[in-house]
Amino acid sequence: MHIEKNVCDNIVNTLLGIERKTNSRRDLKKLGLRGDLHLVPIGNDLFDLPSSPYTLSPGLQRLFCLILKGVRFPVGYASHIRKNVQVKKRKVVGLKSHDNHILLQYLLPLAMRKTLPQAVSAAIIRVSMLFQKKYSPIICISDMGELEKEIVETLSILETIFLPSFFDMMVHLMVHLPLQVRLGGPMKFSNMYAPERYMGKLKGNVCTRSHPKGSIAEAYLFYECLTFCSQYLEGCETRFSRTSTPDVNGAQTSSMPFFNNNGRYLVGKLTITLDDKALIQAHRYVIFNYDNIEPYLRYVTTRALFNYGI
Repeated sequence: MHIEKNVCDNIVNTLLGIERKTNSRRDLKKLGLRGDLHLVPIGNDLFDLPSSPYTLSPGLQRLFCLILKGVRFPVGYASHIRKNVQVKKRKVVGLKSHDNHILLQYLLPLAMRKTLPQAVSAAIIRVSMLFQKKYSPIICISDMGELEKEIVETLSILETIFLPSFFDMMVHLMVHLPLQVRLGGPMKFSNMYAPERYMGKLKGNVCTRSHPKGSIAEAYLFYECLTFCSQYLEGCETRFSRTSTPDVNGAQTSSMPFFNNNGRYLVGKLTITLDDKALIQAHRYVIFNYDNIEPYLRYVTTRALFNYGI
């Protein structure tokens, strides 16, 4: 998770020119590499920076930020990343780990197609596709071996584009992620997004900073009691007995629950496989004991009588 965040921040900061790479260009001159990127002296202690393949003009940087600013997500899919985009200053600041997750895997390939040369955008899209494969819910062990080879090849391509300062420790750790997936399973089960959100909720319950643990324990017990009691309230609509759900615009949309959700199941559930006869009996029991299905039964009966001319 943190590797993905640091790689995404490194890419975005490099493309938007937030971090100047003059020291790396001096190192290139000492090593005799990438002569097209060496500093060109123009006076006393003054140097000109030749444009690199990933260099974006102010207009393209603004276009890059506008693309990120105009993205809309489904409700609950991601946070409002567009609030972290400053178009006038051409910056993307204040992103959290999950924001970088969405930005690297889904938004960067879209934003770079119109702003970067094809060779540079293809290399970064390969990085995005590598992380998408690692986060796949279905993992094949043989695919992880091929993915490890692809990462090495992708890093070699990136070395021909970016400066040496781009390749910090986090970029190098990408090579070891396929091995982690082979040993621990899909990456989504080892991410810390859910625990960190829950820890943020617990930290928000702190009212007395001299006794933070007591505040968290008291608030947790308070919410648990309210949740338990709300499952058994009669004549009161709660999120456990609600028959309508709000849509995107906030309007209530009715639903037809087949079962009453009062209470909740006990710990230690048991799975039973029914045979064909028991399954038909259970299906008929539900149909003939569900009150809201009576209009449908009348419709079917009337339709059948009409078809037979009765």
